[in-house]
Amino acid sequence: MTSVENFFKQAWAGLRILLVLTVVCGVLYPMAVWGVSRIPGLHANAEATDTTLVAVAREGDQYFVPRPSAATLPASGGSNKGELNEDYDKVIAERRTEIARREGVAEDQVPQDAVTASASGLDPHISPEYAAIQVPRVARASGLSEEKVRELVSASTGGTFTTTVNVTALNRAIDAAS
Repeated sequence: MTSVENFFKQAWAGLRILLVLTVVCGVLYPMAVWGVSRIPGLHANAEATDTTLVAVAREGDQYFVPRPSAATLPASGGSNKGELNEDYDKVIAERRTEIARREGVAEDQVPQDAVTASASGLDPHISPEYAAIQVPRVARASGLSEEKVRELVSASTGGTFTTTVNVTALNRAIDAAS
């Protein structure tokens, strides 16, 4: 086989791969994504529904509070402050004092995840310890018994490697039970 024949053989193979990948990535995949977006149930009453994959902070003492965040939904990201940053230490101390006051507990009872943001700033999960110190406040404000609120916390608790509570799902459950 000559080098010219070899060149055309390889060029033809490359062209076929280019055509196949263009159809798959440029036509079939976008059509599949568009098709999934049209599946019924992704919208309720013609309004987009929120997701349990992102923390949604709600106003009012009847709701559980997610982890602090330096992000907003359109612009996610961490605070970019490291542990050696003096401002970071002040922010953590202020958060710990505020949470202890709001929940009526001693500052040393405030768990670490209550005062530190997640890397994305949008994590909907908190520790069971952070959820537990919020139960009395949520029960008082929502009119539910502490036992019922603990049941709802338990139902929203899960995890593969670490046990966490999904605040967004939990706040939905609080609304449904109230």
